[in-house]
Amino acid sequence: MNRLLVFLFAAVPLSIQAQTWRFDLTKPQPIYSEETGYGYDVLPAPDKKRDSKPAEPFYFSVKVPDGNYRVKVTLGGKKNSNTTVRAEGRRLLMDNIETKKAKDTLSYEFTVNKRSPQINEKTRVKIKDREKDYLAWDEKLTLEFNGLMPAVKSISIEAVDVPTIYLCGNSTVVDQNYEPWASWGQMITRWFGPEVAISNHAESGLTARTFIGSFRLDKILTTLKKGDYVFVEFGHNDEKEHKPGDGPWYHYQYQLKVFIDQVRKKGAEIVFCTPTQRRAFDKDKKTLLNTHGDFPAAMKMVAEKENVPLIDLNAMTKVFFETLGFEDSKRALVHYPEEMYGRKLEDNTHFNPFGAYEVAKCVVMGMKQLKLPIVNYLRNDWKDFDPAQPDDWKTFKWVPSRIVENTKPDGN
Repeated sequence: MNRLLVFLFAAVPLSIQAQTWRFDLTKPQPIYSEETGYGYDVLPAPDKKRDSKPAEPFYFSVKVPDGNYRVKVTLGGKKNSNTTVRAEGRRLLMDNIETKKAKDTLSYEFTVNKRSPQINEKTRVKIKDREKDYLAWDEKLTLEFNGLMPAVKSISIEAVDVPTIYLCGNSTVVDQNYEPWASWGQMITRWFGPEVAISNHAESGLTARTFIGSFRLDKILTTLKKGDYVFVEFGHNDEKEHKPGDGPWYHYQYQLKVFIDQVRKKGAEIVFCTPTQRRAFDKDKKTLLNTHGDFPAAMKMVAEKENVPLIDLNAMTKVFFETLGFEDSKRALVHYPEEMYGRKLEDNTHFNPFGAYEVAKCVVMGMKQLKLPIVNYLRNDWKDFDPAQPDDWKTFKWVPSRIVENTKPDGN
C-alpha cells in the first residue's frame, strides 16, 4: 500500500513521524499538490502504457523538511531501459544505467540535500528573482528520471545524518537549473556514494562579499558541523567590484578570511578552489590568457597563511582548455547555433554539461591530491583524471532535461 509517510505509530503527531517515504511506481501515483505532498511534477505524468512506446522523462517530488535524504531507486521495466537520475537543479547522480528486459532490475542509493531559503523565523536567504523558479530552493525534494529509455520501479526516501560538502561560489559552481548551462557543482554529485551529501549554495553573479551579504553563509552555518566541508570558489565577479578597497588584496582576501573563521568556528573543514579559466586564447590560439589578474594569487596567499587546503582549478582548467585546443574547447562551453536554442550562443565562461563534467573530475582529483578523508566515499567506478588527457566530447552521453533557457546566467 502506497503512503506518503511511514509512521512510527498510527496516531503520533506530525512532529515525530518517521522520516521515511516509499513509492511503488508500477502503481498509479498522483500529480504533485500541496494536499498530497508527493507525486509527478514539472512535466505531465508518464503514460502508464509507456512500455508500448518510447519512455518519456518524468519528475517526482516529495515535500520534505530541509536536510539530507538517502534515496534508493530501483530501475527496470518490461523492455530494455536506459535511465539517468538527477535531483533538484539537475544534479547528476547516476547516468546511463541500463537494464535488460523484464527480469533485470538494478538498485542504486545516493544522498540528496534539500534546502529552502528559510534560515529562522525572521531571516531568509536573499535569493534572486530568477532563483525563485529553481527546483533547488523550494519545499520539495525533486527527482528527475531521464535517459534514452527511463524505467523506474520504486523510490524510497529516508532522512539521514551524513557528512555534507557545502559549495560556495558563482555561476561556475551553481546548480544551473536550465539547459544547456551546467557547472561543476551539479556534476560532482555523480562521483560520491550515499555516505556523503552535497549542498550547493552557489549562485550566478555572486562575489564572495555578496554571497555572505545574501545570508547564504548564514544558511550553511545553521547545519554545519564537525566532519563537514565547505568548498569556496570566487573570483570571476569579484574582479568587477570597484568600490574603495575592492580588488584582490583587500576586500577579496578579507571575505575569504570570513569564510575561514566562520567555518572553523563550527569545527568543519574549509577548502579553497581558485577560479576556473575563461576560454580566452592568445593570438597564437594555443595559449590561454590570464583574465583573473591577481585573484588566484591572492587566494593562494590566504590559503598558505591560514593553512587552508587549495585546489588550483585555475591551473587545471588552463591545461584542460589548451589540451582541447581553440576549436574543440568550444565543446566544453555554451557554444551552440541559433537553430538549437532559438538564438546563437557563444559563451566563453559558462560550461555545458560535458565541460562541467570534466571540471568536476578536476575537483575530485584535487581532493585526492590533498588526501582529504572525504575521498574514501567516492563511488567504485571513479577513475583518476588528468586534465591533459580529457574525455572525448564526441562520446559523452547526456540526455538534456526538458527545462531550457537561452538567457545567459548572471556573471561572466
